[in-house]
Amino acid sequence: MSNPGASSSDKSTSEGSNAKLTKGAITGHLVSQTLPAIVGVTAIMSIGLVDAFFIGKLGSQELAAISFIFPVTTALSSLGVGVMVGINSVVARALGEGDEERCARRANFGLVFSVLIGIVIGALLYTLIEPLFSLMNAPENLRPLILDYMQPFALGFPLVLAIMGFNGVLRGQGEAKKTSLVSITYAAANWVLDPILITGAFGFEGFGITGAAYASIIGYGIGAVMGFYLLCRTDIPFDLALIRKGSWTDPALAILKVAGPASFSNAINPVGLSVLTAIVATQSEAAVAGFGAAGRLQSFATVPLLALSGSIGAIVGQNWGAKEYERARQAARYAFGFCLAWGLLLVVLFVPLAEQFAQLFTSDPEVTEQFALYINIASFGYAGFGILIVANGILNAIDRAAFALTQSAARVFLVMLPFAWFLIGDWGSSAVYSAELAANVFGGLIGAALAYFLLKRRAPDSKARTA
Repeated sequence: MSNPGASSSDKSTSEGSNAKLTKGAITGHLVSQTLPAIVGVTAIMSIGLVDAFFIGKLGSQELAAISFIFPVTTALSSLGVGVMVGINSVVARALGEGDEERCARRANFGLVFSVLIGIVIGALLYTLIEPLFSLMNAPENLRPLILDYMQPFALGFPLVLAIMGFNGVLRGQGEAKKTSLVSITYAAANWVLDPILITGAFGFEGFGITGAAYASIIGYGIGAVMGFYLLCRTDIPFDLALIRKGSWTDPALAILKVAGPASFSNAINPVGLSVLTAIVATQSEAAVAGFGAAGRLQSFATVPLLALSGSIGAIVGQNWGAKEYERARQAARYAFGFCLAWGLLLVVLFVPLAEQFAQLFTSDPEVTEQFALYINIASFGYAGFGILIVANGILNAIDRAAFALTQSAARVFLVMLPFAWFLIGDWGSSAVYSAELAANVFGGLIGAALAYFLLKRRAPDSKARTA
C-alpha cells in the first residue's frame, strides 16, 4: 500500500524498502506493535512476580533479600535495554532510508557488540557484589542470601545481552510478534523452573533463593536460541561476514551514539530505586519488604506503558528516516494520550484495593501496611512515568538520546533522591514513596515538552498524510 502523502523521491525509498511502518494508519501500527509487546513485557514482568511468590514462601528474610537484589538486576538489565534501543534505532532508520545493506551490516555488528558488553558487565558484577550491596545498606544477615543469587546471575548475564541484541534487530524491523515470542519463551521456562528449583517439587528439594537465579539463567539461554531462530526467518540475514564489509566505525558509532545514552537513561531509574531502597532500609526491614513487593506489582501494572515505550521507537524511527515527520508526531500524540488514560485507570483500580494486593505477597501486617502506603501514594504518578518512558523512546528513535538521558537524570538526581533524602527524617517511609510520585510528575511534564519541541522542529519539511 503506497503513501500518497510522500514526495516522489521519498515514496520510492519507502516503497522499495522493508520499512512497513511508513505506510498505513498510525493508529493501526501503534496497536499492532504494542499489543504483542504487551504480551512480551507481561511475560518478562511475570518473572519478577513468580520469583517473589515462591521466594516469599521461603521466609521474610529471603523476600527482603530479593528486594535489595531486584533494583540491581533491573538496573543491569536496563543497560542491556539501552543496547537494544541503540540497535533498534539504527536498524529502523536505515530501513526508513531504504539502505538495507547498511541496515544488515549494523544489525549483525549489534549482535556481536551486545554479547561482548554482556561479558564485560557480568565479569565486573561478579567481582563487585560484596561492596555494591554494602553500599546499599544490606544487613549482614541478608548478605549470604544475596550472594547466593547474584553470583550465578552474574555468570549468566551475557545471555541477557544476547536476547537484547536479537530483540533490537527484530524490533527495528517492526517484528513485534517475534520479539514477544522471544520474551514468552524465556518467561515460560522460568515459570516452569521456579517452583522446582526454588521450593522443590516432585521429590526434589530445591535450591532456595539460588534456584531463582538458576531458573532465570536457563530461561535466558532458551530465549537466546529462540531469538536466533526467529531472526533467521526475517529479511535481515544473520551473517557475521557482513561486519567485515566496510568499516567497523560506522555501525559502532551509530549504535553507541544511541545505546550509550539510552543505557544510562534506562539504568538511571533502577539506580535511583536502589538508592531509595537503601534510604527506606533505614526505617525497617518491613518497609524494605513492602517497598520491594509493591514495586513488583507496579512493574506488572505498568506493562502497557513499558510496551508502548518499546514499540514507539520502530514507528517513529522508520517514519523519521523516511522523512514522514508528521506521522512521527502523530504517533507521539496518540501515545501520550494513552499514557494519561492508563495512569488514571490504575489509580481507580489500585487505591481502593491496596491491602488486598499486599496480601498476595505477604501475611505480615507491617509489610502489608507499607505495601498499601506505597501504592496509595505512588500510583498517582504512573501516568507521568508512562509519558517519560514513551518520550525517551521517541527521542532515542530520532537520534536524540542525549536529551533522553538528561531528562532521566534530572528526574532522579534533581527531584527523586533529594526529596527522599531531606524528608526521610520527618516523613519516614512516606518520604520515599512521595519522592517517586514527585519524580514521575516532573519527568512526565519534561518528557512531553522535550518530545514536542524536538519533533516540531521538522514541521516545515513534511506534508505527509496524517491518517
